[in-house]
Amino acid sequence: MQYRIGAGVVAGLIAGLVFGMMMQLMNAPTPEGGQMPMMAMVAKVVGSTSLAVGWMYHLFNSAVIGVIFAWLFSNRAVSVGRGLAWGAVYGIAWWIVGGQILMPIALGMPPFASIMVPDMRMVAIGSLIGHIIYGLILGGLFPVFVRKARPV
Repeated sequence: MQYRIGAGVVAGLIAGLVFGMMMQLMNAPTPEGGQMPMMAMVAKVVGSTSLAVGWMYHLFNSAVIGVIFAWLFSNRAVSVGRGLAWGAVYGIAWWIVGGQILMPIALGMPPFASIMVPDMRMVAIGSLIGHIIYGLILGGLFPVFVRKARPV
């Protein structure tokens, strides 16, 4: 199982880098009427506005979420095709759990705030797309890395 956990970490980090680059380019409206980079909003979850802190926190989460994927789906995501399918479902699940429930609560907002507030709906759509892409990359790479790391 250790090689599967390692595959989950590496696939999660690679998927997290891609999703993080997307978030770096996305802005979200602030309550004051301005704009804030999504990665700075991620940093606010841990009490910072630093983009570097946002990246560290995001990549940490990406690795942990990759490990959870390995734990949950290592017997299901045995091929690239099945990994892509389970990864997409997993990405949508994390958009709901992380992006729509945990992150808003951590930022002092109600769950599903980005869907309920009209100015935030485009952010919610961008986040959904990013989470699906994260899941597809994670799920597609995971079986490849498991095959390469599997003890013989």
